[in-house]
Amino acid sequence: MPFSFDSYLGVHEQALHLRSKRAQVLASNLANIDTPHFKARDIDFTDALKSASSGPGARAMRATHAMHIQPQQFIPGYDLKYRNPYQNSLDGNTVEHQVEMAAYSDNAMRYLANLRILTGKFNTLRTAIKGQ
Repeated sequence: MPFSFDSYLGVHEQALHLRSKRAQVLASNLANIDTPHFKARDIDFTDALKSASSGPGARAMRATHAMHIQPQQFIPGYDLKYRNPYQNSLDGNTVEHQVEMAAYSDNAMRYLANLRILTGKFNTLRTAIKGQ
């Protein structure tokens, strides 16, 4: 019976990758809180995770010419979307400190949850390999 890490780890590997990218986007928003006309952006995590977990058949890369470099592995993309502010600012900046901090904290908590699940799965594998 062959063992597949992809099926064993499930969606948690892609979720960790997307959560780290979202943390970068949210940190960029917070860093530009005083930049005039800066537009806050965010990743639609649900759509990005569906895209990442749908497999290579949905958005597979392929070479269209014999001289092209053959794709090795598809890395799922994600679309950055603009966030609608609750209250407009006078300088055109749409970053709201409270909203960004809440989103960043929520993302960090969910990142740690995915990390703990993966840690548990690897601990289970280690126990099985040791035969304890």
